[in-house]
Amino acid sequence: MRVYNFAPGPSALPLPVLEKAAAEMTDYHGTGMSVMEMSHRGKTFLEIHARCQALLRELMHIPDNYKILFIQGGASMQFATIPLNLMTTGAATYIDSGNFAHNALVEAQRYGRVDVLASSREDTYNHIPDFDVDRIAEDSSYLYITTNNTIFGTRYTQLPKPKSIPLVADMSSNILSQPYDVNDFGLIYAGVQKNMGPAGMAVLIIREDLIGKAGPNVPKMLNYQTYADNDSLFNTPPAYTIYMTSLVLEWLKEQGGVEGIYVKNLEKAKILYDFLDASEKFTALAAKKDRSLMNVTFVSPDKETDARFVKEAADAGLVSLKGHRIAGGMRASIYNAMPKEGVEKLVDFMAEFEKTI
Repeated sequence: MRVYNFAPGPSALPLPVLEKAAAEMTDYHGTGMSVMEMSHRGKTFLEIHARCQALLRELMHIPDNYKILFIQGGASMQFATIPLNLMTTGAATYIDSGNFAHNALVEAQRYGRVDVLASSREDTYNHIPDFDVDRIAEDSSYLYITTNNTIFGTRYTQLPKPKSIPLVADMSSNILSQPYDVNDFGLIYAGVQKNMGPAGMAVLIIREDLIGKAGPNVPKMLNYQTYADNDSLFNTPPAYTIYMTSLVLEWLKEQGGVEGIYVKNLEKAKILYDFLDASEKFTALAAKKDRSLMNVTFVSPDKETDARFVKEAADAGLVSLKGHRIAGGMRASIYNAMPKEGVEKLVDFMAEFEKTI
């Protein structure tokens, strides 16, 4: 029996995707072998690779002057790779809105001056801090944000619009969940394990004029030029992750694309937040104006009850609801692959559990 998996990442994948991958596991399209086994230089895999890129470009309406790169190392490797490639003036500006945003700015400090434009760290990241782009230093190379904060359950509902420098965004936990205009960004990146596929790589969407700015001492495998020049095939890529991502993108297209899934995500989030707002025993943690559609954080009256809730929910087939160790409480990650029925079952369980508190 499959459970409803509310894990923050690696996270649930659409069941039709898993079933298709299972059917093709040992013999992909009559090749007599798995995608795991085939050469990344061969015609069959190159077709998979190209289809994955084409689907992402279509679904996100990515302009022609942006490159799509597939890079191993996950999103966290980009904390260093971004300043190595983009901090051309020796300075950059960051908004500190969550744990991963903070980790990124700390890593960037190894390579130059980091100006923190705004921070909600003192408030345990329960909101997106107010920011004023007019305060960005003239010598700043880029402005960095994390569009959705997985641990604390917040998101930007209004993007900063720097006047003369590129906006760089970590979209790991909400890419493809709501429409964005790619033209608003110089670089978008995301670890695929939350909303796009299994763990194993980060996807980068980068404006072409930002490629080729790395210094001479930047290692070849950390230089965006290497990936752009070789269509992300300089070395052996995470081939099976690319294949699985392409299946997820095909599924997403069938759901009406990003625009279609956004409507469903709004509906799912409303069901859960409406319950929390009406509850006398459960409390939502994120500021109402900044609530995430992907990661819903909440607590019960005390830690003991939190622990009991997580255990009993798992017994009922609602798994991975324990909050991050930093934030505590509970977290329901309701990414694209989570069906409405899963959220409804969670709310029904919460209503019954509430009677026992």
